Amino acid sequence: MVKRFLFFAALAGLAAVAALAHAATMEDEVRAVFDKYIAIQNAHDLKSMRGLLADSPDLLWISRGKPIWGREAAFKSLEERYKGTWHIDVDRKELRIISVSRRVAQVFAPTQLTVGEPGVEPARNRVYINLVMVKKPEGWQIVSILPILVAPQ
Repeated sequence: MVKRFLFFAALAGLAAVAALAHAATMEDEVRAVFDKYIAIQNAHDLKSMRGLLADSPDLLWISRGKPIWGREAAFKSLEERYKGTWHIDVDRKELRIISVSRRVAQVFAPTQLTVGEPGVEPARNRVYINLVMVKKPEGWQIVSILPILVAPQ
């Protein structure tokens, strides 16, 4: 009886350690993809963005209060945005990675978004970026980008 209890206690302990290791790995992987996403955005690099956004008509990006569906439509919108000022500064202290499941994660990132049409003084807006990522065979990919504009205080 005592041996069986010790066996199951040890098994439970190993499972807990494995779950923690998986969570840390998942968070590290998602954070690395998010960091790459921000760097690519700030470099205005559409070609590199191709591997980060899911190639799906269900990819959703809310931009200027309107839904943009699908990767190609997102690229068209970004191509226009990249002609002017487009820069994202992330508040790393407030960044959160939320594990939804083993293959789905949400990223919450308070940011300062600086945007403007070419030749126009850019506006600076505080935005909460919310990304949902899914782990696919080719790696973590973004399936939705849902920014929330923070009202000035």
